[in-house]
Amino acid sequence: MSSSAAGVLNEVGGNGFSEVRTPEVAPLSAGLTTAPVTTGVVGPPIAANIISTPIDEYDTAVYQDLVDKYKEAYPLVATICEVKASHPDNISAREFSIKYFDSLPDDQKADFIRVIASGAENADSGVGVYAMQPSDYERFKPFMSRVLRDYHKVGLTTKHVNDWSLKGVAGLPESGKLDLNDLGVGELSMRVRVGRNLADFPLPGAMTKEDRINMENKMCGAFGVLQNTFGGRYYSLTEGHTDFIDATTYNELVKAHFMFKDMADDCYLASAGIASDWPTGRGCYISADQQFIIWVGEEDHLRIMCMKKGAVLNEIFDRLKSALDTVESIEGLKFAQSPDYGYVTSCPTNMGTGMRASVHIKVPNLTSDGTEAKAKAICKPLGLSVRGLGGEHTAIGADGTIDLSPSARFAIKESEIIVALYKGISQLKTAEDQAGQVQQWERIIEGR
Repeated sequence: MSSSAAGVLNEVGGNGFSEVRTPEVAPLSAGLTTAPVTTGVVGPPIAANIISTPIDEYDTAVYQDLVDKYKEAYPLVATICEVKASHPDNISAREFSIKYFDSLPDDQKADFIRVIASGAENADSGVGVYAMQPSDYERFKPFMSRVLRDYHKVGLTTKHVNDWSLKGVAGLPESGKLDLNDLGVGELSMRVRVGRNLADFPLPGAMTKEDRINMENKMCGAFGVLQNTFGGRYYSLTEGHTDFIDATTYNELVKAHFMFKDMADDCYLASAGIASDWPTGRGCYISADQQFIIWVGEEDHLRIMCMKKGAVLNEIFDRLKSALDTVESIEGLKFAQSPDYGYVTSCPTNMGTGMRASVHIKVPNLTSDGTEAKAKAICKPLGLSVRGLGGEHTAIGADGTIDLSPSARFAIKESEIIVALYKGISQLKTAEDQAGQVQQWERIIEGR
């Protein structure tokens, strides 16, 4: 493995690129509208500033007669109603409507329960919703649209538009080049990834063991095509597969951050059925230069990512687009898309673009207290997320290095995400320099 690739890949940690389970929820303030009060537990209020339409008839209150009606056939109904009261930040519980559930055709009730199972079984979930079929966002739209609204802070009828063209994007330099040297930053570890699912398979939470094997085999045909352009090879965790690797090789790939960890260790994914049949149907493709990777069978069918150490963000952005175009041009491969919500992902947090663009950047002045708290306080109002080097809830670098990325995935264009990262780096650099000046004056005053 090249040293530059290893440096970039060190930013992948924990369960890899799995999404945040506990997103920050805007504080509730004046002007709130609550659900109608009825006998039983009442759903928590939703901030008025994220609602673009008047309060509708979707009722999130709990009705004990309906809880009793389903307590034997669907015990998780009672569970999620209890979570609604005990953990109001759990979006799955907060947006669950027992009246809506009662209105579903009998043949859809069991499917809907699987969608909310992780949130019901893991009360501390931030979202707790996982689609089981690409069509679930349409089948269960009254619920799913509210989950998207709640998490992404968009209007209830917001439609997503995908667009990779940088032309006309606000904040793009006149040259069209997102060169970090122009910001006085220089080379950084850069990464862009997207989540994708194949249209002709159930989503990972509903896949059988046979589904997982068939999906992996289908992708292996695609990897043969990719190798003509990018070289490299595929590494399979499926015993008996042509490209099967042993435990020693697997652990080496995990240690090098090429491969994702054992998903069975993730209780959220386990409850959703996504971790079932581990490690069958899982693996990863790695290009010859180790800067283009595709994970197979994690939270989504595919996690497709490009990474390198460099100063021009366009390089990884353009390469990822080229790689995606190559994959989508392969006969028989079609990514699942929603007519309203863009590319379909298992978790609503990734819907739309499915994209996360990030860099590792040193901000020693803003992290002089050993934490990323100051950097987060500056970045959050700018729509930027700050993480540790191994992902959410992991430590920052000893030298003050943090992982910086735009927060938005939905109702934003791919081109806008990469430009938002560029602008965010510029704004953070300014804040870092100002913090350094303040510390310098403090040392002068203290006589140091």
